[in-house]
Amino acid sequence: MFDRVFIIRWSLFIRWANFFKISLVMAKRILFCIFLLALASCSKSPQQNMPGDRVREFANVLYNRELYKQAIAEYERYLRDYPLDENEQANVSYTIGNIYFDRVRDYESALAYYLRVRELYPKNPLVDDAGKRIVECLERLQRSADAQQALEESTFLDPSQATPKRPGTVIAKIGAREITSGDLEYEMKHLPPYMQAQVKDKSKRLEFLRQYIATELLYDTAKRKGLEKNPEVVEAAFQAKRSLMVQKLLEEEIASKVDFKDSDLELYYRANLNRYAQADSSGKSRQLSFDEAKSQVTQDYVRDKQQEIYNELVERMMRAESVQLYDDKVQ
Repeated sequence: MFDRVFIIRWSLFIRWANFFKISLVMAKRILFCIFLLALASCSKSPQQNMPGDRVREFANVLYNRELYKQAIAEYERYLRDYPLDENEQANVSYTIGNIYFDRVRDYESALAYYLRVRELYPKNPLVDDAGKRIVECLERLQRSADAQQALEESTFLDPSQATPKRPGTVIAKIGAREITSGDLEYEMKHLPPYMQAQVKDKSKRLEFLRQYIATELLYDTAKRKGLEKNPEVVEAAFQAKRSLMVQKLLEEEIASKVDFKDSDLELYYRANLNRYAQADSSGKSRQLSFDEAKSQVTQDYVRDKQQEIYNELVERMMRAESVQLYDDKVQ
């Protein structure tokens, strides 16, 4: 497209230059201007062919379907490609920060968007809320000194400032903080499976919501009392973090490496037939077929395979670190 337009303009220009007999230097200067104009016309971003409110609504739909990273991408496109006033820019930036913080738990990315709200839109009502979230991000990133400084810099003079409505119906409020149906579904989803089955009806969901609110209130009170600095809390948090890190490592090193086919399960079944016998009504032992025992065979195979990989991993690490055990000195 660009080449064709440029060639046409060049041909017309040559005819015009010959007609008026302008100098070669002047011709080059004019040609350069034409080139810049052509380049500018080609580099203009195409006009948006979809209204901005539909893009934001689509981002809300993705959020409600728990497609959080995709929702962030759409919110960012809405923020980048559409002419928004400063209030809307601040609202969208705060929404993206909340998704990173509450759902993706990417505290560095959340921190960047909260800082964007505070620094770029200082007159927006969300600045105080963004300041609180900045402190929470820094605490989770274990940047205590920075968190303390951010806390001292924040005024927090007006805690009644309303936050923008997040996707989902508002079902409760803690002061000015809104709790939506999406928040409730997210929290229930992270319950153990047996507990998820117990919160299906409305009364149980309301009970869970009350418990959730009670926990938030107690947590806020504990923070105001400075209990996050309590030695027992600090030690317990460290131990919990260490356990979670080990669990995550094992998931990456072990769980992801367990792969099998039905033929592997059948071999395992035949090698462990005594595990898959069942007493009948008369008390006699009956050997279960592979199809009958397949579910249990799968669980046993995966468990044994994971243990095997775990043992190999630990042995390799012990050799690499030159670990020595003095068994005779252990009483």
